[in-house]
Amino acid sequence: IPMRRTFRKGVIGATLLAAVTSAACGSGGDAAQEGPAISIGAQNFGESAILAEIYAQALAANGYEVSVQPLGGFRDIVLGSFESGDINFTPEYAASMLEYLNEQAGEATGDAAETTETLQGYLDDLGLVAYTPSPAVDTNAFVVTPETAEAHGLQAISDLAGLEGELTLGGPPDCETNPFCIPGLQRVYGIDFSGSFTPLDAGSVTVQALESGEIDIAILFSTSGIIADKGWVLLEDDQSMLAADNVVPVVSADLDQAYGDEFRSLVDEISAAISTEELTELNRQFDIETRDPDDIAADWLAEEGFVEG
Repeated sequence: IPMRRTFRKGVIGATLLAAVTSAACGSGGDAAQEGPAISIGAQNFGESAILAEIYAQALAANGYEVSVQPLGGFRDIVLGSFESGDINFTPEYAASMLEYLNEQAGEATGDAAETTETLQGYLDDLGLVAYTPSPAVDTNAFVVTPETAEAHGLQAISDLAGLEGELTLGGPPDCETNPFCIPGLQRVYGIDFSGSFTPLDAGSVTVQALESGEIDIAILFSTSGIIADKGWVLLEDDQSMLAADNVVPVVSADLDQAYGDEFRSLVDEISAAISTEELTELNRQFDIETRDPDDIAADWLAEEGFVEG
């Protein structure tokens, strides 16, 4: 599992940082909730900022006092911010956080509930609680153009069987050893692209290679906005090889205890409404349209009925 987010979207600009620092005060239609202020940590890539705003604005509309705290892009900063009390809530990724805490022990699976349950065993020692994972998953994914999909009848990863000598796979160099890339294709699907793999340096290079026809299958993050923008086809992981990097809210045990079941239920309801396809579209608005995360979140929440439009 790649560590987030060394080659994802780069550092967020000043405009974005200004946007996510704005506090979402509990001034919605519901009465103010009695309890601690909620500080949501947002890592420095667009998707994290959008997710932080989604949770913040929805909670604020339900009477909670909420602010968003920009963080760096490394998980040790996130955990340090929990420990210092600078944040008490963050949108995380189940498999990546688990493998960070277990020092890449390989305990993550393709099952979101199972992976989150294992993650909770490590979070217990840190005074943190993982809520129910969202259906939205941001992990390595195998992407083709509509033309390639139509020419070879591709809808799922298993459809690649027998095409190893005909199609070229391209993506990060670690694909050759990553258990959720070429070794995973061999282990789970019985498909071997080791002889037709082109190592590429970064996401943008992979995008250009797929667009130009240099490669036929690209390894991209499953919620990359470029997938929606280009109308590319994300192959279904029909045998659950890929790690369950589902979005999962992580909160401090103190916050969880202070607000109880009503708070958890609201957060879970928000999470349940976010699909991979929708998150990809929200990322497209950030990456391609360069919209601010707070505006993207506000529009989505209104469409989903969490806030008044």
